[in-house]
Amino acid sequence: MASGGDSQTPFGHAMRSHFQFDPSYLPLNHGSFGTYPKSVRDRLRYIQELTELRPDTFFRYDCPKYIDSARTAIAGFLGVDAGECVFVPNATTGINTVLRSLVFKEGDVIFQFSTIYGSCEKTIEYLKETTPLESAKVKLSYPVEDDEVVSEFREKIKQLKDEGKRPRVAIFDTVSSLPGVRVPWEKLVKICKEEKVLSLVDGAHGAGHLELKLGDIQPDFFTSNCHKNHHLIRTSIPTSHGYEPFPVEGQEVVFNPLPAGKRSYFVELFQFVGTTDVGPYLCIEEALKFRREVCGGERKIMEYCESISNEGGQRVAEILGTEVMENSTKTLTKCCITNVKLPLKIGRGEKEVKETDAFAVVAWLAQKLNEEHNLFAPPFYHGGHFWVRFSGQIYLEINDFVAAARVYKDLCERAGKGEYSKQNVAEEN
Repeated sequence: MASGGDSQTPFGHAMRSHFQFDPSYLPLNHGSFGTYPKSVRDRLRYIQELTELRPDTFFRYDCPKYIDSARTAIAGFLGVDAGECVFVPNATTGINTVLRSLVFKEGDVIFQFSTIYGSCEKTIEYLKETTPLESAKVKLSYPVEDDEVVSEFREKIKQLKDEGKRPRVAIFDTVSSLPGVRVPWEKLVKICKEEKVLSLVDGAHGAGHLELKLGDIQPDFFTSNCHKNHHLIRTSIPTSHGYEPFPVEGQEVVFNPLPAGKRSYFVELFQFVGTTDVGPYLCIEEALKFRREVCGGERKIMEYCESISNEGGQRVAEILGTEVMENSTKTLTKCCITNVKLPLKIGRGEKEVKETDAFAVVAWLAQKLNEEHNLFAPPFYHGGHFWVRFSGQIYLEINDFVAAARVYKDLCERAGKGEYSKQNVAEEN
């Protein structure tokens, strides 16, 4: 395994000293909520204290400068202009902001993969109820090849056009959530450009996870989280290529009581929300400093996280006697997340689980991980099989995956014997 370098903290358990974990807790799910190092925590507390010293001075005069500095830092990290970056509370807020800002007409269609993040799909359902928008879905059951994903995507656009509809927006991930696999999003953006479809990229698992090069790929809209793989505070940055709102003709200009600036309309729209704790946004530079000086830079971080994820996943599969979710070209695991099949089968035979009980089993597994073992790696059900998702991170070592595998092996045996159903009956009584 690679380390953070001679002058940095070595990757693995030594890196835990920079974080705030309970010594007995085993975090194998950085991809959901992430965490941040102590140096970023200290910066956050400093900003919160600074805010309360002179609230009006801070929000009216100091905060815009701090946010501009943070936007410039993250823009350089993403490879785009600072004028294209703004902060929102999370990636789903960014997706909502984009979709609810578009005007949809009869015949407009938004299309997405079946692996879309649940809250984003809820937004689409809302828009279908309140606007003329229609939706279409591309069904995916992993593992699949990248070429198949691209082909199905292109075919869906053709199908919609042949039906006389307008494929207006396509929403897709950089790395999907469940299952956690790398999506060929760069190729999908290119197809959108060719077909004149707006690309809305859910890059929740993006910043700090993949080498994004947004300035080269140029999606129409991109939103990402800073906490999942970036060791930042929980915040997000959406970027919008070439977006600029226009004032409505004849509309009275609303007086802005804040100091005038030279920022674009787009930036100003997100610059000030008085009730929002902006502290997380202003920790960007401290987090980037941690990644440079303590970890040794982006390439070392990404290489270690991908390597430990892949090697750990393979070790888990060996212990469970199953397999890693992968395709023939090995692209699904070209990221910091690995999915391993669990030794639980769907059926009505001995030690099998009824399909109608699949989600009850997932909930039971998750609960037991937390209650009995003080570790977490999310179980899920996909394509007729049970899986577990592991997130590789700089504070993990192979023996962490081994420990989780042994726990999962025991829990799967218990679930196969019906223990999950016995607990449900006990709770109902």
